[in-house]
Amino acid sequence: MWQLYQRFDLAKRGIDDFEVFYTVYKEHNEKLWTRFRKGFIKREELRWKRMWHTLIDFKIGDTKIANELSSAYLEILPTQRFLIPDAQEVVVYCSRKYQLHVITNGFETTQRQKLYYCGLSSYFNQLITSEKSNSIKPKKEIFEFAQKLTGARPEDCLMIGDALEIDVLGAMNAGWDAVYFNPEQLAHAHKITHEIATLKSLLNIL
Repeated sequence: MWQLYQRFDLAKRGIDDFEVFYTVYKEHNEKLWTRFRKGFIKREELRWKRMWHTLIDFKIGDTKIANELSSAYLEILPTQRFLIPDAQEVVVYCSRKYQLHVITNGFETTQRQKLYYCGLSSYFNQLITSEKSNSIKPKKEIFEFAQKLTGARPEDCLMIGDALEIDVLGAMNAGWDAVYFNPEQLAHAHKITHEIATLKSLLNIL
């Protein structure tokens, strides 16, 4: 987002605080992803409206800029190489013992590019997206689609995710075990198969 902020010179458009801009964007992004998961909006709508609503909050009613920001964001996002601590080590370790797959609500092309640019694509066998499965997390159908595609049984599956309701509870509803990656140690009342605060802790489970 910082690259977008600079490229479009948003400070000169009246958005003089990047952190405020980014916070507002995240709020709208999450709201629109929730609406998308519930089937209230389409994929293309989500892509540009998160920018549009953000700009509106700063009194910039410019559809053209919103669309340009959206296009630039989807161009820049997949090329970022940043990984959270221990990600590479854990993925390499797990790939030697298990089949690894990705289940994501993200866009197919974007997710493939992300894996490629961060150097992890060779460790994953299947990329299971909402587009491919015609379903979306946390719905049970996307997990069932993953089973059919990979030939796995529910008892063989373990979902590792940082979104409690979408990843973890969705998988458990499909009969899978799950690991909740909760680095901020957010409080909740759900009984989870496993919960970890660091990725490296996963090695103690697997």
